Amino acid sequence: MKMRMVEMEWEKLGFGPVSTDFMYSMKCCEDGNLTHYGNIQFSPFAAVLNYGQGIIEGLKVNRKEDGRLLLFRPDQHALRMKMGAQRMCMPSPSIHQFIHAVKQTALANIRWVPPPGKGSLYIRPLLIGSGPVLGQDKTPLSLYVEEEEVRAFSGGVGGVKSVSNYWPVLKALVRAKSLGFSDVLYLDSVNKKYLEEVSAANIITLKGNVISTPPTSGTILPGITRKSIIEIARGLGFQVEERSISVHELTEADEVFCTGTAVGVAAVGSVTYRGTRFEFKVGENTVCQALGSTLVGIQTGLIEDKKEWIFNIHQLFYHI
Repeated sequence: MKMRMVEMEWEKLGFGPVSTDFMYSMKCCEDGNLTHYGNIQFSPFAAVLNYGQGIIEGLKVNRKEDGRLLLFRPDQHALRMKMGAQRMCMPSPSIHQFIHAVKQTALANIRWVPPPGKGSLYIRPLLIGSGPVLGQDKTPLSLYVEEEEVRAFSGGVGGVKSVSNYWPVLKALVRAKSLGFSDVLYLDSVNKKYLEEVSAANIITLKGNVISTPPTSGTILPGITRKSIIEIARGLGFQVEERSISVHELTEADEVFCTGTAVGVAAVGSVTYRGTRFEFKVGENTVCQALGSTLVGIQTGLIEDKKEWIFNIHQLFYHI
């Protein structure tokens, strides 16, 4: 039985989203299946939402005069997805699975393929991290200075809390963890010598009475915890400098710590650079501990909030 084409003014068809009848879904490279087109559902903790772990592809389906459907080099699109998945630390469908899924999607939506010369059906394969991922180490950190991969570059979105900033650095993080480190310290993309950030936190150093941290000049996220610690430190009499810090200067610091909403104020126990491990003071009676305790005290209401940082949530009703 020949399926009738969709009634549409094909001559006026533009390039934009058009909902067809079916879509193809598969999970963790298992065999997939066709389902009616609709929304997809996953956890609010999903990696694609929180860390931008996702890859897209795009192929066109064209119709010949004899009614056959044509795909142009789908194997190359499959290979490109596999390469992208490897870089983003994701499992990916095999070339056969990819081509099979695209073919099934095209055939199921055959009535949406325009007549010859009137346009194409654009198919958009998506590979997304749908599993829940959210976490942060709580012990003193051991950082590895990364010299190959960069977290951000001038003119990009490194200074924005965009989901696109997180998963691209996972390759370096996975490599560092496999070597026994807890996180990665990234350098600037131009000189590869100045500190930028840890994977998801700002970096701060202490030398004597001077606290230093890289400036938020476009490639570094202006962290709220970072900003708060700077104000607390100045109130406690420390000299605070926001300036470029070379990795060599870092190795001479008394203390090093990271700041972020998730990690709070986390002490860095060691930094390894070009095979040499540099250790820093951690634990009791450190500036890191003092600053962190003050911040938590304000956040939890145990210390008076003189800066009007706390917003009260007034409870009218409370039900278990």
